[in-house]
Amino acid sequence: MPFVNWLKRHFVVLAGLLTLSYLLLPNIVVTVFSFNRPKGRFNYEWQRFSTESWRDPCGVSGLCASLGLSLRIALWATLGATLLGTLIAFALVRYRFRARGAVNSLIFLPMAMPEVVMAASLLTLFLNMGAELGFWTILIAHIMFCLSFVVTAVKARVMSMDPRLEQAAQDLYAGPVQTFLRVTLPIAAPGIAAGALLAFALSFDDFIITNFQAGSTVTFPMFVWGSAQRGTPVQINVIGTAMFVIAVLLVLVSMVAGNRRRKQKA
Repeated sequence: MPFVNWLKRHFVVLAGLLTLSYLLLPNIVVTVFSFNRPKGRFNYEWQRFSTESWRDPCGVSGLCASLGLSLRIALWATLGATLLGTLIAFALVRYRFRARGAVNSLIFLPMAMPEVVMAASLLTLFLNMGAELGFWTILIAHIMFCLSFVVTAVKARVMSMDPRLEQAAQDLYAGPVQTFLRVTLPIAAPGIAAGALLAFALSFDDFIITNFQAGSTVTFPMFVWGSAQRGTPVQINVIGTAMFVIAVLLVLVSMVAGNRRRKQKA
């Protein structure tokens, strides 16, 4: 049977395409409903096509302010978690010290435990210290939460590095700083970039930890959750669609740049 044979040959590809379609389905729904003009408060049923929300994405009070706050927190959390995570990853791979095994185990705790446990623990700590809940408490919590993911990504890259490359640079009279900047850092850069992107996505998207440490501060995920209780504005779909398109464009640009570099080397 030709069809059965063709299906067997292309089963993996078809399964991958179906899985990808399933994953992209929510994004497609969000994109379609960003062009909707609902009659009531809830944007759950298609009424008629309209670009009004795209022309005024900040038309809902507090939406763009919460979006800007989430972006600022995500950027600072990414910077802090990437810097600390990279240093920790190099220390765990390159150096031997007491309690190294315990530190390796503790690094994975934020990834293994439920977010609500970490959120409640941090809230207790901040309240006992008398800290005012808001921007800084959210930022500290996000750095602590994202740190483990950065360490894991960078550590995997550092472990795969060939130490003979650094030794060769030192044999050619390169100093420690030159060796790090011209050999070590470029090789570790993909792992650092992966950890940074993961930290940014986790920080921007987080709701549970943020909700515990926010006080009266409202980030974009908290704004979306609050809007769902009283009526979801179409502008939320617009922001979500714009972010999805930007992410896809960044991936495409990186793929094109990578192909060009490979062709130049070839």
